[in-house]
Amino acid sequence: MNLCIVEDQSVKHLLPLTHLQPAFELCCGCSSLREKILSFVPSKNVSLITRSYLGKYTQECFPSFQVNTLPDEDVLFVNSRIIADESLTRIVKKNDGKERVFLNGDEVVAMFVRKKNLPRLRVTGLDLFTRLLRSGVRNFEEFPQMQIGCKVVEFPWELVQHNAEQIEKDFLSLKRKTKKAIAGKIYNGAHLLNRKNILVGSGSVIKPGVVLDAEHGSIIIEKNVTVMPNAVIEGPVYIGEGSQIKIGAKIYPGTSIGRECRIGGEVTRSIFQSYSNKAHDGFVGDSYIGSWVNLGADTNTSNLKNTYGNVNVFINGEEIDSGSQFVGLTMGDHSKSGINVMFNTGSVVGTSCNIFGSDFPQKYLPSFSWGSSGSFTTFDIEKSIEIARRMMSRRGITMSKAYESMMRHVFNQTKRERKQWLKK
Repeated sequence: MNLCIVEDQSVKHLLPLTHLQPAFELCCGCSSLREKILSFVPSKNVSLITRSYLGKYTQECFPSFQVNTLPDEDVLFVNSRIIADESLTRIVKKNDGKERVFLNGDEVVAMFVRKKNLPRLRVTGLDLFTRLLRSGVRNFEEFPQMQIGCKVVEFPWELVQHNAEQIEKDFLSLKRKTKKAIAGKIYNGAHLLNRKNILVGSGSVIKPGVVLDAEHGSIIIEKNVTVMPNAVIEGPVYIGEGSQIKIGAKIYPGTSIGRECRIGGEVTRSIFQSYSNKAHDGFVGDSYIGSWVNLGADTNTSNLKNTYGNVNVFINGEEIDSGSQFVGLTMGDHSKSGINVMFNTGSVVGTSCNIFGSDFPQKYLPSFSWGSSGSFTTFDIEKSIEIARRMMSRRGITMSKAYESMMRHVFNQTKRERKQWLKK
């Protein structure tokens, strides 16, 4: 079956996390949304439909996939914002060749379209399918509808809320594929509680005094991870390949850490995308941190209001009720905080921001903001790109022209936000 993973207009609700990467590259549990979809719908012919300015870089990342072109055969379209589960596999196995729209409530999860009807999508450029995902099945009213269980994510904190359960589900899958559960080096003096719920990849090192506590949740440590002395990790937790957990770190349940991250201090119920650093003391809770982020020493995030009420979060300039008592920081790629920065409950920081000072910055900072509380200005695009290029080179990655073009696009795209939000 031809598989096509499609972004829709609602990816704007996941900004700033989706400024420099498609929604299907956001992580939940031990893998990206794309990887979860492909695990439940294996396909040799995969297409990725994303926003046009992300197209070239997405093609660089996935040279074997078609990007922003439709297949010429029958195709299963899947919403990029779903957390895939077994219900997606079942609809593929039961496929009888009939066109259908698959829903979770009013949200479109997937749609099977025959080759003969693909021109209906091409005629309108892909906007037709985008409108379908956004507004339900009104554009294809003749298609039979079927409810399935896949969750469709709307806001960043929902990924955080589902993270612990996804770690557990991913653990079961990984354990079935793993020949040796503890393949890394465990030093004398390290304590592994409930070893059957722990995976440690080859090349990883668990130093003396470390406690891996899997009595209430699984712990997955990928290859070439270093967990330094006296760190405590309480599952469910996932730590990606090549990451470092610093001396005395406290990693609590519901946390996922991507590849090549440096994490210290206290972290609970949070997701760090790859190549981000929180190397020093400070608290991060109920937060989603993008890639190439650096949090300075003693950076702290509030994740609970003193009133114990629901946390309001600014999404696209509009303040909305998250429906949750626990929401921390959402921070876009390439943003950085200096020492002693404090983020209020439900703060949102855009892409490529530089924040310093010991007071609370405003709860919403548009992309390419520079400064401290009460005195933010625009972060020059040339400086921003140069700093991003330096940080990427430290991890052996060269910024491509396509990546630089994306950053320039986001800078121009967010000019209006900066005029509205930044104090002159």
